[in-house]
Amino acid sequence: MKHADCVPKTKFDTAAVARAKAVGFPALDPVVPDLLPWLKDMNWPVAPALAELLTQAGPVIIPSLRSAFASDDAIWKYWLLTELCPHLAPSTLIVLSPDLKHLSMHPTEAERSEHVDQAAKALPA
Repeated sequence: MKHADCVPKTKFDTAAVARAKAVGFPALDPVVPDLLPWLKDMNWPVAPALAELLTQAGPVIIPSLRSAFASDDAIWKYWLLTELCPHLAPSTLIVLSPDLKHLSMHPTEAERSEHVDQAAKALPA
C-alpha cells in the first residue's frame, strides 16, 4: 500500500483513514504534513479519527504543527489546540511550548475571535 492511499481525498474518505489506522506509525511519518490539514474542520467525517491517530505520531508531528500555528487559519489552530494537542505526549508539548506561549500572549485579531489564545493557555506546556 502506498502512503498516498492513507491520505483522504475528500472529507468523506473514511476508507483512507481506516487504511492509515491499519498502517500506523512510524510508517505514516512521511504523510503527516498531508494528514494534518484534514483537521481544519472537526465536523468533517475524517477529522475525529485522524485527530486520534495523529496523537500517536510522536515528535514527527512538530514541524507540521509549527507550520499550522504560523498559518493565517485561526479556526484550524483552534481545532488543533483543542482536539489534538491535549492528547499529545508531554514531551511533544514541551517542544511546542514557545509556539503555544506566542499564540496565548500575542494573538492576532482572528486568533482572539476564535479563542486560539485561550485554547493555547489551557494546555499544560
